[in-house]
Amino acid sequence: MKLFLLFLKRYAASAAVLVVFSGIFALVFSLYDLHAEAVIYACALCAAVGIVIIAVKFILFRRDYLIRQRLIDEIGMLAQPLPEAKTPEQQQYNEIISMLRNECGKANSKYKTDRTEMLDYFTTWVHQIKIPVSVMYMTLGQYDSDEHNQLAAELMRIDSYIEMVLCYFRLDESAADLVAHNVSVDEVIRKCVRKYASVFISKHLRIEYQGTDLTAVTDEKWLGFIIEQLISNSLKYTEKGSVSICVRGRSIIVSDTGIGIAAADVPRIFERGYTGLNGRADNKSTGLGLYLVKKACKKLGAQVTVQSAVGKGTQVTVTLPEQIEV
Repeated sequence: MKLFLLFLKRYAASAAVLVVFSGIFALVFSLYDLHAEAVIYACALCAAVGIVIIAVKFILFRRDYLIRQRLIDEIGMLAQPLPEAKTPEQQQYNEIISMLRNECGKANSKYKTDRTEMLDYFTTWVHQIKIPVSVMYMTLGQYDSDEHNQLAAELMRIDSYIEMVLCYFRLDESAADLVAHNVSVDEVIRKCVRKYASVFISKHLRIEYQGTDLTAVTDEKWLGFIIEQLISNSLKYTEKGSVSICVRGRSIIVSDTGIGIAAADVPRIFERGYTGLNGRADNKSTGLGLYLVKKACKKLGAQVTVQSAVGKGTQVTVTLPEQIEV
């Protein structure tokens, strides 16, 4: 019904002209005292022909409308043919759209090429910068003092930021970077904890983790990245007490006894670049850590939630799906 009303609106001007012409003919016939039967018969014939024309017009209108609507719904299908032009104006519109398609295709191709080159550059940069970082780790590992532990902790932060750069670009890539298999969650967590061991030592913080036998079909690399970011955040905002990790069901829970997050900031902590009150006070926060965690969880089909209270600490829960969808 809605489509038919659009059709009537489209041809309202033509219908108005037809009504005016019919009125003129009726007036002329009445002035010449023609028989009513002749007038009625002529009107009936015109009405019958008009109904057929309207029906055909509506069928064609509906077909073209549905084609255009499909193009709107599937705008990414640039190869979809346009409806055949019926008028010079429609032909011009089709030519304009075809030119825009070509320009869009060129721009999209250039964007993909530039992005690939940029990703290749940062991938190479990350691997190259990791060499001196590894050498510094080995050098610092030969000494055991508070000063060296502090340097190792800062070096760990540098290493974490290097990984964050690469993950920032890779998160927007397609599922080609996603390798799902049966993963031992316990091994992933323990690997992340060992990575930040020097930071726990330098800050004199306890790490509490009892282990788990949970296995999940997921991507080990991205799951490790999520847990690393959560541990890194906890260490950044916790000066005393502990950081605990536990697994309940399919949920990985990372808790700390840090400064907590203001209630007004909690709904926005997953936004890119949002640092909140803590970030502004610390002046070191990039506002990217939890944003990347949220995107990585979406990539894995996982859910992430946060509970926090100022002065009491923060608890982040990552719930893994039963099965990852690629």
